[in-house]
Amino acid sequence: MPAFHCTARLGLAALTLTLAACTGPQAVRAPRPVVASDEVAKGFLPTDPLRLAEADTAALSARMANGELSSVRLTQGYLDRIAALDDAGPQLNAVIELNPDALAEARKLDDERKAGQLRGPLHGIPVLIKDNIDATPMVNSAGSLALAEHRPKTDAPIVAALRRAGAVILGKTNLSEWANFRSTHSISGWSGRGGMTRNPYVLDRTACGSSSGTGAAIAASLAAVGVGTETDGSILCPAAMNGLVGFKPTVGLVSRQGIIPISHSQDTAGPMARSVADAAQLLSVLASAEAGGDSAAQAGADKRLADYVGGLDGDALQGARLGLLRESGVGQLPAIDAALERALKTLRDAGATIVEVKIPTAGQWDRAEGEVLRYEFKDGLERYLRESGAPVKTLSELIAFNQANAAREQPYFGQELFEQANKKGSLKDPAYRKFAAQARQLAGPQGIDATLKRHKLDALIAPATTPAFMVDPVNGDPFGGASWGAAAVAGYPSLTVPMGDASGLPIGLVFMGKRWSDAHLLSLGYAFEQLTLARTPPGYRVTLSP
Repeated sequence: MPAFHCTARLGLAALTLTLAACTGPQAVRAPRPVVASDEVAKGFLPTDPLRLAEADTAALSARMANGELSSVRLTQGYLDRIAALDDAGPQLNAVIELNPDALAEARKLDDERKAGQLRGPLHGIPVLIKDNIDATPMVNSAGSLALAEHRPKTDAPIVAALRRAGAVILGKTNLSEWANFRSTHSISGWSGRGGMTRNPYVLDRTACGSSSGTGAAIAASLAAVGVGTETDGSILCPAAMNGLVGFKPTVGLVSRQGIIPISHSQDTAGPMARSVADAAQLLSVLASAEAGGDSAAQAGADKRLADYVGGLDGDALQGARLGLLRESGVGQLPAIDAALERALKTLRDAGATIVEVKIPTAGQWDRAEGEVLRYEFKDGLERYLRESGAPVKTLSELIAFNQANAAREQPYFGQELFEQANKKGSLKDPAYRKFAAQARQLAGPQGIDATLKRHKLDALIAPATTPAFMVDPVNGDPFGGASWGAAAVAGYPSLTVPMGDASGLPIGLVFMGKRWSDAHLLSLGYAFEQLTLARTPPGYRVTLSP
């Protein structure tokens, strides 16, 4: 096994800790003490001289175009917000590593702008990406100390696409370690390398996961937009619990090459933003990425649109038929019910017809999905480790590393999912093929497709999940259910848009549609968003208790 190393967040000085500096208790970034609510109110929040809080990409681009802002000033402004909110003050711990080249990249983009050479719609806009996506010169670790020195030599195609569009890669965000696929008792938002990410609305609540850092960072305006990844809920859950728009594209719309995988059947990257328009803008860039070795992206090449912003329609709800999944698996809470009823009134007033429906196969795919993920995780992960030149090459080596470094890697939960996946055979096994076919059919053709067809629907809607729950390092996540499972297992698109709050904790409304209905879902969500404007900025409260 490789020697253990521990890399601190790389600031502009590119500080790296040695083994001697990071052995012992400090190697695990446990939750730090939080400041009191009145202290936050008295000055820990940044003064925001550049007016970056809640700023959208269109406004920032316009300010750069008229000379009010430069990309260097914008990038430095976000670095200042990270220092004020992530490192100090409420200490969100959302950003795991800063790009040491960020200011140099911004300066080059400013020079290109002065020369009249704009790369694309994100020219000069800082973006944060999840720490399971290859982006030079940074580490790609999935939050694991076993990969704390793993520096891929090339960008993932989606990162290359972001750079072609003019984005500044500001840094990488923390995540639930291994994208929440190490233990059934995991704590969303915690990783051995990155520690615990806090929810900026109420600091002792979960940021959900596995795109925890992206959710918390974009909610706190630590960058303009962010990139998450999802297998089952890892974009939608942190988006919903952090008051964001989160979009999980149809599997195959966006290349997965250069992303540490769980499941080729379900994995995808997607945008997380403070508005549907920004999510659509970011999706336009992500979808433009070269497929690379991703066979699903190769097959979906002719389904991609060049622009997902231009088709956004504020009147998209007029005449739409939406299927309400009232029994979607989300526990019935008065605050959720009240927010949902307000949302339904808005939808009806906008001309939509609401039909209460049930997916006939709901939940029947659960066992098959679990088996598929265990098979595909081992196969895909070991391929990634070999091809990317990672310091560990097999799942067995990762398991051994975690056992040898249990105090740092397993202080709160174990690795039973790793161990179960490691016992699986190849993807040629008849058992795998049976489970894969079952999962796809039950969630897709017999699930979402059958429901849409039977009731002549444009999309399905449901509350996303419960409000953010308290972090519980002893028992793990007390998850209260979610509505996006069918779309995740089928590989179909899903979108969450803010629809209200419960005691200041955001609640989202999910839209799900058939395969390749990405643009239509975004339009439906955009129309709903424009009528409600339900997102509110975070307040950095320490707790909800008196």
